[in-house]
Amino acid sequence: MKKYIIANNNIRADKVRLIDHEGKQLGVVSLKEALIKSHEAGLDLIKVTDKVQPPVCKIIDYGKYAYQLGKKEKKQKHQGGEIKNIRLTFNISLHDMETRARAAEKFLAKEQKVRIEMRLKGRQRALAEHAREKTKQFLEILNKTTPIKVERELKREPRGFTIIIGKISKQPL
Repeated sequence: MKKYIIANNNIRADKVRLIDHEGKQLGVVSLKEALIKSHEAGLDLIKVTDKVQPPVCKIIDYGKYAYQLGKKEKKQKHQGGEIKNIRLTFNISLHDMETRARAAEKFLAKEQKVRIEMRLKGRQRALAEHAREKTKQFLEILNKTTPIKVERELKREPRGFTIIIGKISKQPL
């Protein structure tokens, strides 16, 4: 979703709310006056937003603004709640569970959600209660070190069980 940057003579408005290259607001001025000021500064006049009347324009270098906008867009894409997977096996040992709990702890520390999967093969599907117990045991081990909340309850799926957890965020008083 690339945003088209409207600049200089492409701005269609009679008056604009102008912000100079230092960030100071110069108030509402005519478009012609704003273009003259940007030309004197050797920079471009860029339409920042048109959601308000008159639209907000800023005197800034076009390349710099495009770069900042791209960085901002990239950061927003990247922050979409990423879910990490931890896969448990049916006959997982206690030590292996603790190792996977430490891995889950690292993901939760980065504010990421964790999907815990327990795959069941063949006759293991008949022993679903054992699989539930192993998953609960894993959650208890993890909860001792990091406070967690269940985002989605333990759910039976065609290939086993899954549960999604997140870290309990500390809220300021």
